[in-house]
Amino acid sequence: GGLVNFWSLFSRGLTRKQGRQTSQGASDYTNTAAVVTFDTAMQVSAFWASVKLLSETVGAMPIESFVTDNGSKTKDADYDLWKLINYKPNRYQTRNEFFESVMLNLVTDGNAYCAIERGSMGIVSLLPLMSRQMQVDLSPDGDVIYTYQDSQHNTRIYSEQSILHIKLFGNGLMGLSPLSHAAKSLGVAIALEDRTSVLAKNGGNPSGLLMIDQMLKPEQRDAIEKQLNKKASNGGSLFVLEAGMTYQQTSINPNDQQLLQSRRFEIEDIARFMGVPSILINDTSATTTWGSGISEINQGFYKFNLKPYLERIESAIKKKLMPEKDWYNRDIEFNFDSLLRADKKTRADTMSAEVNAGILTPNEARAMEGRPAQEGGDEIYLNGSLQPAKNLAESDNGTETFTN
Repeated sequence: GGLVNFWSLFSRGLTRKQGRQTSQGASDYTNTAAVVTFDTAMQVSAFWASVKLLSETVGAMPIESFVTDNGSKTKDADYDLWKLINYKPNRYQTRNEFFESVMLNLVTDGNAYCAIERGSMGIVSLLPLMSRQMQVDLSPDGDVIYTYQDSQHNTRIYSEQSILHIKLFGNGLMGLSPLSHAAKSLGVAIALEDRTSVLAKNGGNPSGLLMIDQMLKPEQRDAIEKQLNKKASNGGSLFVLEAGMTYQQTSINPNDQQLLQSRRFEIEDIARFMGVPSILINDTSATTTWGSGISEINQGFYKFNLKPYLERIESAIKKKLMPEKDWYNRDIEFNFDSLLRADKKTRADTMSAEVNAGILTPNEARAMEGRPAQEGGDEIYLNGSLQPAKNLAESDNGTETFTN
């Protein structure tokens, strides 16, 4: 029984049962080195940079519509849902701003919600809602009920059909909150930032006690404090102590506290929570990874961190926004290749090989580079030295190979 109770406490965010769902961990924001909220967390440069990197990268990524016919997948710019998402998802936002809002909520709270507004012709608007203001409940009959409280404390209840819910891994109803589960690391980072601010404000001077071997009158004590504090605030480092005064330091100096090393570790720790290579948020402590190594770091970041986010968004769009009849032959997808775009020489070599192999037509290769089509460029061309394998076999047998 004790083990079960411990696991239930430990896995609070993974528990799925009737009633209120939660994205937060068992400890939430308690027992942290400093108060952790969304606003205080975003004041930590590593957290801000990680959220910004993930949000803006997805927001800048093109999104495309495809239709599949007999195994052939072609672009379809006439699909109404794609036009809505790509051009005007709601009255306030562009596509870039819309997906930045979605990602901002997703990477901090683990959940992103959009209100679905439908008209006579279908979906007419997708409006992001602040995830921290959403309450999710599982009803006795298995329905999910969304209750949203806006900034004016007005409450609105949504059904499953009226909310596009994108979530990270969790209990299936709610995604786990990165902000909540990283609260202790963020608390340390915030405390270190506060400590650094105090030291900077004091000119880098640690605090201490001034001891005098006699009793002072209040006005004498105030005069001494005022004089020494004024000198310290003006950058003074040499104090002349008289009448038996002695000074004793009471705080640890920055070197003994290893403040810089601790702050560098917090950058790595927060980046690890967010799934972002620290070098991509301007951590230059490992400068040897620059150069050719940065390409491999980018490739890994795109494949193992960004791609799962994109898959979640695409799957949610198909499940909640597309009619079931379109599930099997239509797709709305991010153009992931736009992120992995190689340098000009590598692209030219790759496309040349694909054109020679009959994979691309010349006009398809030109279109990938934003160049106009040319006459005759829609044909499949093969390198003249290539021959069908069966012709080589017939040649070996002494039979006729092929005719032009």
